Amino acid sequence: MCGIVGILGQGPVADRLLDGLKRLEYRGYDSAGICTVHDGEFDRRRAPGKLVNLAAELAAHPLPGTSGIAHTRWATHGAPTVDNAHPHIVGDVVLVHNGIIENFKPLRDELLAEGREFKSQTDTEVVAHLIDRELGKGFKPREAVANVLPRLHGAFALGVMFKSEPDLLIGARLGAPLTVGYGENENYLGSDALALAPLTQRIAYLEEGDWAVITRAAVQVYDRNNDPVKRPIVNSGASGQLMDKGNHRHFMQKEIYEQPVVVAQTLRSYLRPLEEQVALPDMEFDLGSVERVAIVACGTASYVGMIGKYWIEQLARVQVEVDVASEFRYRDPVLTPNMLGIVISQSGETADTLAALRHMKAAGLTTAGIINVPTSSMAREVDLLLPTHAGPEIGVASTKAFTCQLAVMAALAVNLARAKGKLSPEEERDIVHHLQEVPQAMSNALAHDGEIEAMAPKIAAARDVLYLGRGPDYPLALEGALKLKEISYIHAEGYASGEMKHGPIALIDDSVPLIVLAPSGPLFDKTVSNMQEAQARGAQVVLISDADGIAQAGENTIATIEMPKVHPLIAPLVYAVPVQLLAYHVAVFKGTDVDQPRNLAKSVTVE
Repeated sequence: MCGIVGILGQGPVADRLLDGLKRLEYRGYDSAGICTVHDGEFDRRRAPGKLVNLAAELAAHPLPGTSGIAHTRWATHGAPTVDNAHPHIVGDVVLVHNGIIENFKPLRDELLAEGREFKSQTDTEVVAHLIDRELGKGFKPREAVANVLPRLHGAFALGVMFKSEPDLLIGARLGAPLTVGYGENENYLGSDALALAPLTQRIAYLEEGDWAVITRAAVQVYDRNNDPVKRPIVNSGASGQLMDKGNHRHFMQKEIYEQPVVVAQTLRSYLRPLEEQVALPDMEFDLGSVERVAIVACGTASYVGMIGKYWIEQLARVQVEVDVASEFRYRDPVLTPNMLGIVISQSGETADTLAALRHMKAAGLTTAGIINVPTSSMAREVDLLLPTHAGPEIGVASTKAFTCQLAVMAALAVNLARAKGKLSPEEERDIVHHLQEVPQAMSNALAHDGEIEAMAPKIAAARDVLYLGRGPDYPLALEGALKLKEISYIHAEGYASGEMKHGPIALIDDSVPLIVLAPSGPLFDKTVSNMQEAQARGAQVVLISDADGIAQAGENTIATIEMPKVHPLIAPLVYAVPVQLLAYHVAVFKGTDVDQPRNLAKSVTVE
């Protein structure tokens, strides 16, 4: 969600700060701002809405200064207005903040009782007042920040500068990612490596509770006990180029089309074609000792977990529980020895999932993570990192990260089945062959883009849309409905097709499109039976199936989308393509902001 960039530079920094914010647009935001320190004064520009509004402010009123901080805000406390936009200035302090200060209300009441005045509705301004109050007591900036940090409860990343010390930038993190960048007589602060990529490749990731004192000449990191510590400086490997849509209209469209390649890249790191086996990275525990599995994730990633439950239980005969991360800790789950905890996250920084991971580790569970960012907090904390190789995903609605996560989940399921003695070499060889077919099958699915675009207006006119699927295609129905909701703002729900007659069929009439995911196979007849029950009540059916399925059940539909005939194991990866394209084209037809839909953030770093 929110993004931070800070620069202690040798020349003017405003343009470079704006460029850093552009690199963070994918995270989601609804206002932005920049503040520099120049001739002993703060100079600030803020604007609600997109970065073009802030850029216009800067063009009309340029910002001088060789030190500065910048921020993209995703509103939590207070509407996305200029007054609530960061950076916030209080006296000698200017501050930006990602996350939520959970105890801001009593802190604010305490400050109000002292006669302090607030200019915003944000929790962030409370922190700026607290630091300014410490300065008023005679503490130096470093001491003031150190005094305030223990009073803050919640999840936060902070960037703080001072009017009196323009060569000083302080960063602090607890539950939200923050990165320090090292340059030549310049140093930097950023939400992630991508924000700092044009500035430097030499970065250090702050750990939980760390705070860093940054000058142009040096960086000193302190832990939560205020003891000096050293964090390793690594090469980020992030591209210095802004993400490019190429010849695609939106990042989401580009990322849908990248899936055959990135899924192939991901599978390549897990498949051993010569041995006809599936392999995982080296691990320090015995996979065969796993007796239960707990999968925790949010949103789209949680549907990967649901599909993984089908695969693991069918192949390995190991019991699997799947939780949305925001509920996991609060239901006080029963965690037992020989239980494997799996987290799934594109960013590796999702606050709910990270908290669930730490809950599992505190209970003594061995943990694994299916994660796209190998330098993220989750990736560093799990016992077994299972990386996806999707590359940066800029569109807020996940597409290629989802299918790469599915590819890794399939590899994990096969390895667990082999370790439990439930999979013969012949069966594994057969699965390897099917997994190798996925990239080509996905390419074949993309070939139907034109006909999906042509049918999009029929769906765009609807107020409600239902998705149906059975088996692993049920979670995919949930994912299809989520995609449509996210980017077209049409109300949509996914159901297990057998549940239709237990309630949802009451919603059916001739104004409700029904998207049916029904690859031919063992569950096909039952899915079609449920579809026909809906058709008898006027449902406008779009059938997504292979040629055999369409030949059997394609009559009385408003449209059919033909998929290649594939093995049931890999069907969710292939059938993800048409549901993504359908959501995309409906959103484009409606004219919504496809890559940055309203109210959504790419990386949700608060609970």
